[in-house]
Amino acid sequence: MSTKKRILFIAQEMSPYLDLTDYAAIVNKMAIKSNESGLEVRVIMPRFGIINERRHRLHEVVRLSGINIVIDGDDYPLIIKVASLPNARLQVYFLDNEDYFKRKTVFADEDEKFYDDNAARMVFFCKGALETVKKFGWPPDIIHCSGWMTSLVPLYLKTAYKKEPVFANTKTVFSLTANTFKEKLGATFLKKAAISNNLVKEKDLEPFKEGTNSALSKGAAKYADAVVLGSEKSDKKIVDEVKAEKGKIIVPYRKDNEDLADYLQLYNQLLGK
Repeated sequence: MSTKKRILFIAQEMSPYLDLTDYAAIVNKMAIKSNESGLEVRVIMPRFGIINERRHRLHEVVRLSGINIVIDGDDYPLIIKVASLPNARLQVYFLDNEDYFKRKTVFADEDEKFYDDNAARMVFFCKGALETVKKFGWPPDIIHCSGWMTSLVPLYLKTAYKKEPVFANTKTVFSLTANTFKEKLGATFLKKAAISNNLVKEKDLEPFKEGTNSALSKGAAKYADAVVLGSEKSDKKIVDEVKAEKGKIIVPYRKDNEDLADYLQLYNQLLGK
């Protein structure tokens, strides 16, 4: 039985699979550096249609199949695929679904129109990631989220999943980066995000209610145990709000943080080392 501490990265992008912003390379480096420092590492990200399965050697994990994710009363099958990160002995798991991730563009169509179902895609991914961890039976000590598509994870861990044994000792980190979309997620967003009428209440979703990129970051930062400022273009208003919150651990942005020492120091702090 491994006694290593475990860290799970839930990310909407990661090199070499998908590079939407500069932060994709940081996620790659964080995973490798954490692995080299003696942590047991896994990564979960969406299997967007533009990710080349053959080139990256993705294959379906049959033993993890059979999970259905319910969103607003409808069932969506969750397909889980895996690949080994090049030059590192760690696994990257890709969450797939025919309705949400087969299209060949990421968040907008060929005419740059923001997809109407991006809210549902986010809820599917966040809930799917946590259900996948339950299926693993792999209790993470830290979950580090990056990208707006992961922003509901810290909320769900503090509400709908707080009594799940696999997450009993999990600390969450959220990387606050630059906003990447200007649209709103739409009128049904909060209804979809409330994955359980009893466990996720309207007041829990209050910080997210505007459905903007800033609102998602604000909500994630509120529920996370620690916040990493991952960009010099992070929303200043949210940064100020986070700094004003008592007991919140904040890692400031540093342009010269090439060795990611600040990140490893944060993980050790959360692990009580």
